[in-house]
Amino acid sequence: MIRKVKPEIRVVGFDDGTFSFSFKAERRKTVLFGVVMKGSKEVVGAVSRWITVDGTDVTEKLIDAILNSRFKDLRVIMLKGITYGGFNVVDLDALHRETGLPIIVVVRKRPDFGAMELALKKHFLDWRERFELLRKAPPLFEMIPGKLYVQALGLPVETAFQIVRVTTKTGLIPEPLRLAHIMASAFMTGESKRE
Repeated sequence: MIRKVKPEIRVVGFDDGTFSFSFKAERRKTVLFGVVMKGSKEVVGAVSRWITVDGTDVTEKLIDAILNSRFKDLRVIMLKGITYGGFNVVDLDALHRETGLPIIVVVRKRPDFGAMELALKKHFLDWRERFELLRKAPPLFEMIPGKLYVQALGLPVETAFQIVRVTTKTGLIPEPLRLAHIMASAFMTGESKRE
């Protein structure tokens, strides 16, 4: 039996800022911003780290942001997709194992794995490793037909759906992810961008 999710569940939601491929390699960074909330009601705080555009450091930066923060009562990690800063792909298994927290991935569109594989082959020598992280991610479940998809690691998908509902105040995207998007884009460009 699935227990009811408390409305004040502590969640951290991450999104990245905008970035440009035109910068020199040493300047190809973007911010990874996490918003900590009690359900959809109260912002408790925030964390941030720099990640490399098209790099391989997003997983270690997520782990560092969570384990070295003052927020020790987190219950769930929410991610807006599993690629950040271009094709910097999150290793969901490592993130779950190192933090001990369940993970909910929320996306608006069903990923096109064929197109992603082609793009990876074209641009990366380590495309197989990156594609394997995408391929081995948990199955994608349609929460709102054609509009919202969820992946869950470390908890049942029905519980993940409950948590998404509890943490969503307006629109389709949970508040921690919506606010992380606003903050990350404002940090990188001076003002927030539309989702």
